[in-house]
Order: sequence, then structure tokens, then C-alpha cells
Amino acid sequence: MASGSSSICGIGHLQKECYYEWMRTQSKHIVDLKEVLMSQRSNAYDHHKLEELVGRIVNDFQNYADKRSELADRSCSSYFAPSWNSSLENGLLWMGGCRPSSFMRIIYALCGSHAETQLSQYLLKMDGEVVDGHDGDSSMSELNATQLAKINDLHVEVIDKEDKLSKLSANMQEDVADMPIAVTAFSRDSVEADVAVEDALDKHEEGMAVLIADADKLRLETLKKIVEVLTPVQAAEFLLSGKRLHVSLHEWGRVREERRFGCARAEDAAAARGGAGKSKRSATC
Repeated sequence: MASGSSSICGIGHLQKECYYEWMRTQSKHIVDLKEVLMSQRSNAYDHHKLEELVGRIVNDFQNYADKRSELADRSCSSYFAPSWNSSLENGLLWMGGCRPSSFMRIIYALCGSHAETQLSQYLLKMDGEVVDGHDGDSSMSELNATQLAKINDLHVEVIDKEDKLSKLSANMQEDVADMPIAVTAFSRDSVEADVAVEDALDKHEEGMAVLIADADKLRLETLKKIVEVLTPVQAAEFLLSGKRLHVSLHEWGRVREERRFGCARAEDAAAARGGAGKSKRSATC
């Protein structure tokens, strides 16, 4: 039992390190994307360099998904509510990550109304000159009708695939309330699982690992198809916006959680003292 517990802890550590390595990679991607987009202001703009960067970013996501899949095969449950995420992030998860359809929502936000344009500028944190076209390569705000039609068709297709995966997940969750798991839980006072229950739980987790792999595959396929539709500059703007959103949500969730948990700890300390001397911080939260 001890060796099994230590093995699970070891896998959990590897999963967490895999995630933090990916976050560091994303931070580097943000710097690289900003630099190459800024270069549009000068003659240093290199169309091929931008294409190579976009391709490398897609490949990096492929490598990350492959590592996740390998680790999920060994233990996948933690990916559905990762300890390295904030509660805010976990509340937004779909199959251990973002919804692929959200990629299209980012595109719509970047090329939409004036309010949505302000949102894109906030995410990009760049001035208006950066999104100007160069050598005929238009920015995200200048998507043509053909591009928008392809993005819309892809959006519909992806939502349909998401729904199918969600239904499979729902069926697997319902299976937990079936034999032998539910019957064993009802008929025994002991919480110790027998062989049949362990086998059923192992089968359930294996199925969930397949779902995560399929979801990551859909995320990657969607990303590749979007990049094919967009120009290199548009693809760079899209990737930069998505990465800024991901990193920002991670930071916002962390800060909010620290603030709320700080309040909770102060209140717990006051309760331990019988409610006397409640801190000013907890009183104002």
C-alpha cells in the first residue's frame, strides 16, 4: 500500500512539473510572439521567421499533449481537478483543459465590435500600429468573408465533437452508480474496496484517460485548422491572445484564491480563539 501511495505521489509530481514546464514555455512564446509582431514596424519583419515561430508553437503544444497523455495513462483523475490550478481555473475546465470551441470565440472577440476590439488590445497589450498589416499580410481585425466562413464552419464542427465527448463523459460518470461499485458501497459498512470494485474503478479511470487524450487531440486539430485558415500575422495574434488569456486566468485565479484563503485563515484563527479579536482583514473581506 505504501509503495502504491508513493507511486501515485510520484506521478502527481510529474504531472505538476509537466504543467509548470508548459506554463514556462507559454511565457517564452508570449515574448517571442510580441517580438515578431513588433518587428512589423521595421524592415526587420521576416515572413518566414513568423511562419516558423507559429509552427514551433503548434509543435510545442503537440509535445505537451503527448506528455499529458502518457502521464494520464498512469493516473488521469488529477487532470479533471488539478491541484496546481486555482478553483477559478478548475471551474472552467473541460476534459482537463480548455474547450476547443473557445479558440473560435477568441477570434470572434479579436475581429468583432469596438468593445471586443478593446478586449483584444488588452489581451495583446500592444498599441494600434502592431496590428497593421505588412506586405499584404492582414491582421486579425481584417479577416475576409472566406476566412470567417471557414472559421464558422469549424466552430460548428468542433461544438458537435465536444458534445459527443461530453456525452461519453456523462455516461461514464453514471456508470459509477451502477454495479459493482454502487452495490458494494450499499452492502458494506467498510470502505475498503474489493477486487471487483478496484477493477471497475481502474476501468473507469482508463476510460477517462482515453477521453482526455481524445479531447487533447481535438484541441490540437482545431488549433492546426485555425492556423491554416489565418495568415501568419493573424495566427500570431490569435496565439498571443490565447496564451495571454491562459496565463492571465492562472494569475487572476491564484491572486483571488490567496485573498480568499487569507480571509478564511484569519477567520479560522479568530474562531479558534472563541471569536474574540477578529482581524480587520477578515472583517473587510
